[in-house]
Amino acid sequence: MAERLASSASLLPASPSPSTRRGSAATIASFPLLLRAHRRAPPPRLRGEGAVAPAGGLRVVRCMAASDAAQLKSAREDIKEILKTTYCHPILVRLGWHDSGTYDKNIEEWPQRGGADGSLRFDPELSHGANAGLTNALKLIQPIKDKYPGITYADLFQLASATAIEEAGGPKIPMKYGRADITAPEQCPPEGRLPDAGPRLPAEHLREVFYRMGLDDKEIVALSGAHTLGRSRPDRSGWGKPETKYTKDGPGEPGGQSWTAEWLKFDNSYFKDIKEQRDQDLLVLPTDAAIFEDPSFKVYAEKYAEDQEAFFNDYAEAHAKLSNLGAKFDPPEGISLDNDTGATPTDEEKVAEPAPADDTNGAAPQPEPFVAAKYSYKKRELSDTMKQKIRAEYEGLGGSPEKALQSNYFLNIMIVIAGLAFLTSLVGN
Repeated sequence: MAERLASSASLLPASPSPSTRRGSAATIASFPLLLRAHRRAPPPRLRGEGAVAPAGGLRVVRCMAASDAAQLKSAREDIKEILKTTYCHPILVRLGWHDSGTYDKNIEEWPQRGGADGSLRFDPELSHGANAGLTNALKLIQPIKDKYPGITYADLFQLASATAIEEAGGPKIPMKYGRADITAPEQCPPEGRLPDAGPRLPAEHLREVFYRMGLDDKEIVALSGAHTLGRSRPDRSGWGKPETKYTKDGPGEPGGQSWTAEWLKFDNSYFKDIKEQRDQDLLVLPTDAAIFEDPSFKVYAEKYAEDQEAFFNDYAEAHAKLSNLGAKFDPPEGISLDNDTGATPTDEEKVAEPAPADDTNGAAPQPEPFVAAKYSYKKRELSDTMKQKIRAEYEGLGGSPEKALQSNYFLNIMIVIAGLAFLTSLVGN
């Protein structure tokens, strides 16, 4: 995780004052997402952002309104490599959620409505109590932003979040990209739009916050399941134990208390553990307990505890919806990286419809093209490598799509002679 980075003195955040810690602790550990909270650190001054010009004016580097699809795909592969070496899945999910979770459906104007607009990179929002520790997440992905300037911060945050879920074993998120970035820190949303972990009335508080975003009870519970990843530290968030049997050896920096035993694996164990509450080494926040105490929430929590596939399906939809909140897309329909959202195929992806079998335009019938999958006992398409191997062996024996494999007459004669000899021996005996 990003804890591994914390061993560097340059990444160790400064300790907040007692009053600051009391004011922000509940919020840090609340948003149903990977709450591996840190002490608040001075936000990094991102390259070209928030720099003061000699004349005292604010110098702003303008980002592209829409991201380049090829660069997004390459960035996704770089994110996967970071995840393999730093175990930072929780903090990257949290980064994407906290950028989009400021959305207010009651405000129509962009960017005043908040949401996924890359505002979290600016000092005013990064300094919010609920965003403590996300400095480290920005330091992790800033080199990727530098490498791929054709990607907006808003897209990069959401790409990192979805990739972290998928790489941890979670469902494929039906994401789209093309989010525009805000361009100045004055456009950041006000503090206080993210949920607390220990409100007086947990269920009511969750509804107040998430209904404001346009989410419903099913989506609240599904998103709560992301707590299957991550851990909380009492010295940084005010919640959890200093260490448990599940966190004392890392990975990453040891310590903290996780919601699940395998806290880097995305599955439905969060719902099972919250329901049973048998393990004192696993964390249960007031907002976690509420999903099994509130009658409406409980319906979905019980379902997800028993049916992981149902949880994955609902989570994928809720995560995608959350990642789009408040965003301004260019193009308006967004950009799909996997062509899994009904996008129009490119010229290279289009396949011509085959002509009817009896429509030969007067020419001789053509042999049927070789399709290796037809010779498989399963319906799955064979790999290109296997197709080439089968065809090479077939043609090596003299066969081809245009010519049937000829018989080996010498071999046939030998088989007949052997058969006759065998029958003769039987008669003789």
